[in-house]
Amino acid sequence: MKIICYGVRENEIPYFKNLNKYHYDLTLVPENLSHDNVETAKGHDAVLLRANNVADKTNLDILNTYGIKYVFTRTVGYAHIDLEAAKANQQIVAYVPTYSPYAVAELAFNLALQLHRNTVLAIHNAQQGNFVVNQSMFAPQLSNLTVGIIGTGRIGLAEAKLWKAVGAKVVGYDIYENDLAKEYLDYQSEEDLLAQSDIVSLHVPHIVGVNENHFNSELISKMKDGAILVNTARAEITDEEAILDAVESGKLKGFATDVITREKDFFNKDFKGKTGDPLVDRMCELYPRVILTPHIGSYTSDALTDMISISFENFNDILTRGQSQNQLV
Repeated sequence: MKIICYGVRENEIPYFKNLNKYHYDLTLVPENLSHDNVETAKGHDAVLLRANNVADKTNLDILNTYGIKYVFTRTVGYAHIDLEAAKANQQIVAYVPTYSPYAVAELAFNLALQLHRNTVLAIHNAQQGNFVVNQSMFAPQLSNLTVGIIGTGRIGLAEAKLWKAVGAKVVGYDIYENDLAKEYLDYQSEEDLLAQSDIVSLHVPHIVGVNENHFNSELISKMKDGAILVNTARAEITDEEAILDAVESGKLKGFATDVITREKDFFNKDFKGKTGDPLVDRMCELYPRVILTPHIGSYTSDALTDMISISFENFNDILTRGQSQNQLV
């Protein structure tokens, strides 16, 4: 089985090699799959992708002409793969439904702490030679906070545990309540959660055609004045312009995000300054009230191990049993 893996960072190479217990013939490519490099897949039986790889109809059709019938991704999200086109080509698609939930939960917790305790502002000022302690650096203790978790699956539950451990009150909202989460948070309506939470953290999946821009100006208006919003889920579920407007107006104290729309055009690239994109540049200009990280939520050793191991198991299941429990197409 010859598998070409795209978007493999240098520090990830040992993981691919050490976890390759089925002895696949691996080609590890640092670049993401794109329209410009799709020909590198020639001579392989399968591709293994990550987020922001281009697996649209154009590329899938080309892969199909190369005889590639296995299009797998090592991510939870699979919006980068055109499932209908894959189905038409009779290509098998599989994904990684879950990995270490603390990877993303810890980042959300970390980002919220930085904005809450104003360490981003204090460090930014100090780097500019300004060591004045001003009233905007004043903050309540964590035990006096109410933290709202929207989306209480494995990641939301993991973050709830972190906040509970430092003494914060944790409330949650989810269409489907998680019985395990009830030990760490109290379920409320979304409106009640927004009204009382000092920090709101989003862990909601993006469902195409269903919840685009769900977190919009209407929901922001229901938030507690001076609250902090954290998004380590998907940018598509938010109205980013409305959020930035709320930060500029002072409605929100701050906004931290690990995701942005069209992020494949920006992440993993060094623009040496402004990107030329009005939205992204506006986010950067609002620093330190807005923190932007380049989708590093799953960038931990535990999460990486899970992603690669489960992907290799997906291939083995297909080869030995003809199907995988993580099969999408």
